[in-house]
This record gives sequence, C-alpha cells and structure tokens, in this order.
Amino acid sequence: MSDSEDGSEFERMVEEIQKKITREEEALYSKKVLEEYRKPRNVGRMKDPDAFAVVKGSCGDTMEFYLKIENDKARRIEFMTDGCGATIACGSKLTKMAEGKTLHDIGRIEEEDLLKSLDGLPEENLHCAELSIKALREALRMYEGKKGDSPSRFKDNAMETARKSAS
Repeated sequence: MSDSEDGSEFERMVEEIQKKITREEEALYSKKVLEEYRKPRNVGRMKDPDAFAVVKGSCGDTMEFYLKIENDKARRIEFMTDGCGATIACGSKLTKMAEGKTLHDIGRIEEEDLLKSLDGLPEENLHCAELSIKALREALRMYEGKKGDSPSRFKDNAMETARKSAS
C-alpha cells in the first residue's frame, strides 16, 4: 500500500469513529445540549471582572464564571471549564440565561431551570447543572462581599435545604 492509500484508509477510519460518536451523543443528549456543547457561547476568562468564582465539583470538573456588572445587572458573563460536554453545555446555557438580568434574578435561577432549558440531562450528568449553578452563585457572593453586603442573598439552595431538613 502506498502512503496515500494508508492516509485514505486512516481518514475513513477516523470518519467512521466520528460518525459513531455522533450517533451515540444524539441518542444520549437533547438537541439543545448538543448545540450548547458543540458551539458554546461566552467561553473565556474575562480580564478585570467585577465578580468571579472557580468551583471544583465532586466529579473533579472545575467551573469558572466571570461577570461584568453595571447597575446591579450582569452586562457580560463568561465561563471556562475543564469538564465534559454536559458541563460545557450547562456553562454556555447558564451564561445566556443570566446575561442582562439583575443579580437578584440571576440568584433565583435553579438547577431545575437550567435542566429544563436544556431539555434535561442524563442522570449521570445532573451534577453538571449543580456545579454550574454553584459556581455562578459563588461569583455573586464574591461580588456581594466586595460591596460589603451581608448576609448573602445568594445562598446555595442545596445547603439551605439541608439546613432546613436538619432542624
């Protein structure tokens, strides 16, 4: 076999593997998740953000959020992650849900809202939405701390629920 034939065979094999991966992704994830994962929006590490947070999830993925805030609204928001496709989709979608909203409204976005906007995630990826919400709320708490506001109006609802059930 010549080098060009070897190259063609290799290219065909790569193409077949990619087609198989695509079919498996489409069987597992909604179209909205795939759209956000394949073409994520607002990816980056903003220079001089007004608020930011870096949170490591239980799965080992890290999620970062960066916000530019004007008049108590998120004027710009970016994210960065080292996570899987579902984590990328959650970060991308959450930036779109939050951008332009007041900090109060952003703080009210729940995991369920994010999951619904993505048409759900497989059970093994639900923690990706949790990580995204936690990281965004941590950025809001950081901003609130810079302003000297206290106590935090941006509570981690999972922790709040645990506290209520313990009492």
